[in-house]
Amino acid sequence: MNKPPARPQQTVPGDRIAKVLARAGVASRREAERMIEMGRVSVNGRIIERAALNVTEADRIAVDGKPIEAAQAARLWLYHKPPGLVTTTKDEQGRPTVYDDLPDDLPRVMSVGRLDLNSEGLLLLTNDGGIKRRLELPSTGWLRRYRVRVNGRPSDDMLAPLRAGLVVDGQVFQPMQVTLDRQQGANAWLTIGLREGKNREIRRAMTDIGLTVNRLIRVSYGPFQLGELKPGEVQEVRGRVLRDQLGLDGAEPDRPKPKRQRRRADGGKP
Repeated sequence: MNKPPARPQQTVPGDRIAKVLARAGVASRREAERMIEMGRVSVNGRIIERAALNVTEADRIAVDGKPIEAAQAARLWLYHKPPGLVTTTKDEQGRPTVYDDLPDDLPRVMSVGRLDLNSEGLLLLTNDGGIKRRLELPSTGWLRRYRVRVNGRPSDDMLAPLRAGLVVDGQVFQPMQVTLDRQQGANAWLTIGLREGKNREIRRAMTDIGLTVNRLIRVSYGPFQLGELKPGEVQEVRGRVLRDQLGLDGAEPDRPKPKRQRRRADGGKP
């Protein structure tokens, strides 16, 4: 007896709610899912409890009672993070954050990864949660390059474990690209390349081999370079570059973008 043909699977229209929130620049997908679990997101006036929900342009979405903005074109900025700022929106200890330092006319952005309090250099910012997630995935394989000053006199033998890969406090650190650039008195400058950045990875790895980091500057993240960007400055990546590097058809079209200085607490110019 012949079985009846299988019924075609119906496709629910729209996109997952977390994806829509990420595209609107509210948060990354993972963070959006946590916001939903906390009961902070409503659709058409009703609080939702699960992220497995598709929505369309006809649906009214709000976070904490405020309607979200329409999805913006994907954009990416280069920011020269100074030391002394934390890479979070709010800090429980009341320390200044990178978001306190950004220009007032910048739209709502998220950082791609983090730089710790005392680290400085290139931090990527985006208004698109999908870009954030893509650039943070280790599978992207982009090299993050750092200039690192350490206290001590490292030799090639001392640096060899970094190139081979380390296990520090039970956590595996993948092999690093390490170059000894020069000795400068009691300190030495190194260039280090990573393809995935775990929390304080370079500092912890250096401590493990008997060196202390006293300055750490990220100079590149994949194809994006710190270049001549001064501390506190922000510069938008051209739409053409963003499309070429990430394959984004909907990236913001090119327009002249001056470098922007960070704002000062007194409202004056730097």
